[in-house]
Amino acid sequence: MKYDLSIIGLGYVGLPLGLQFAKSGCRVLGLDIDPGKVKEIEAGRSYIRHISAEDVAAQVEAGQFKASSDFSLVKHSEAVLICVPTPLNKNREPDISYILKSGEAIVPYLRPEVGGRKKLVVLESTTYPGTTDEDLRRVLETGSGLKAGTDFHLAFSPEREDPGNPQSKVSEIPKVVGGLTPACLERAKELYGKAIKRLVPVSSTRAAEATKLMENIFRSVNIALVNELKIIYGSMGIDIWEVIEAAKTKPFGFMPFYPGPGLGGHCIPIDPFYLTWKAREFGHATRFIELAGEINTAMPNHVVAKVGEALNTVGKPVKGSKILLLGLAYKADVDDDRESPSYILIEKLEAKGARVDYHDPYVPAIRPSREHSHLAGRKSVPVDTACDMLLISTAHGPFKTYDFSKLKVPLVDTRNCVLPANRPKLYFQA
Repeated sequence: MKYDLSIIGLGYVGLPLGLQFAKSGCRVLGLDIDPGKVKEIEAGRSYIRHISAEDVAAQVEAGQFKASSDFSLVKHSEAVLICVPTPLNKNREPDISYILKSGEAIVPYLRPEVGGRKKLVVLESTTYPGTTDEDLRRVLETGSGLKAGTDFHLAFSPEREDPGNPQSKVSEIPKVVGGLTPACLERAKELYGKAIKRLVPVSSTRAAEATKLMENIFRSVNIALVNELKIIYGSMGIDIWEVIEAAKTKPFGFMPFYPGPGLGGHCIPIDPFYLTWKAREFGHATRFIELAGEINTAMPNHVVAKVGEALNTVGKPVKGSKILLLGLAYKADVDDDRESPSYILIEKLEAKGARVDYHDPYVPAIRPSREHSHLAGRKSVPVDTACDMLLISTAHGPFKTYDFSKLKVPLVDTRNCVLPANRPKLYFQA
């Protein structure tokens, strides 16, 4: 069977992108090393909360979308899009091994075997400038004996996903595209133009890689700013949330960012350090990025201190206290718990002797991870006010409407989540 494109990696980026191409009339092959994901898709089910099973089933049943773990099927595709994770290793250095392994997997199938067209390879994973035209290119050329830009096309187009935002539609988010050569760019534009309404071509793959990093660094630095101001204004008796609401009425020159218990997700806590690492190669220090990282990483310590203060008001120490943490996902109303600061809060509070349970309507159990493997298997418990404290870490919709007003124990809210009418007497912001 001929496919218009293959997508490697069926996670929070690859699956919605593949479905959009399928809806646009393309025949899509989704590839993933996780057989569980493949089985779910082939059964017409979704494993990502904001993607409906109906959307998956419709494209699978129509024959527009097929999932597999057989990478040899790439030989039947005109294009290959790589949407795999790019984590940091234990030394906070870029780990592009998933990208390189994906490149190695498709090397045998780069020769034009579908309609005689040159194969197009596009990297979508966020990474440092030079990954596409140096690292990935080297793997593809060395393994195949072919030349990028001559024998096959190579491009970079960064993902732009906003999980949990109902206004965010893949087809309507402008797509940045950079090619190794002008011909590579045109081929990539031809492909993405089938599914995305507006394309933003740039001069090179490096410019496209740098664009994605700038977007996430911008957010990281500004979140760090409001996190720092939250602590400063709090010591002055000023509510940072009130200040932000007032400031955002200015119709020019201001964009609201909001504080929290730390950074989460697979982008903001990680991506800026890809540039930090690469910048050292050119003899540059990324001081803003490093400072923002320090501030954001320290926010869980601020929350733990507030927990201690709140417990002190009822004469209890942190040690031995039973704490219910509300929200494990990194963002409101999603089931994505990657890099969630909630994990850090659990570990820090338990290190002080607290007993911590969690409740999250969208994360029923903690999945295995490299960073917090010892927490794997814990399950979400019901909201039980028979504890010594409640700690809100994620602003899920149900928490906003829950009536905590009769709660007799302290409630620490890191997200300004609880409506004033629903707040208990012992209410604390952190």
